[in-house]
Amino acid sequence: MDETEGRLEPQDVVRSVLRDVLSLGPRADRLDAHSPLLGAVPELDSMAVASVIAAIEDRLGITIDDDEISGATFATFGSLVDFVAAKTA
Repeated sequence: MDETEGRLEPQDVVRSVLRDVLSLGPRADRLDAHSPLLGAVPELDSMAVASVIAAIEDRLGITIDDDEISGATFATFGSLVDFVAAKTA
């Protein structure tokens, strides 16, 4: 786990991962809890979902099982943040 990332709030980690993995740049800063992800962010395809999950695992030192992930997890920025917060609680 990256020491800096470990001290960040879940929304900061998720925002950073989305910015880096999807190359969203400043668009990542405009995401709020209600911002739709799947189907709304063109960069977030099935391959990108796998990369986002891997990056979250790496940055937080956690393991995410395939059966824990559903479309609802990536429905909005807030749903992804809530998922990460629950995994790190």
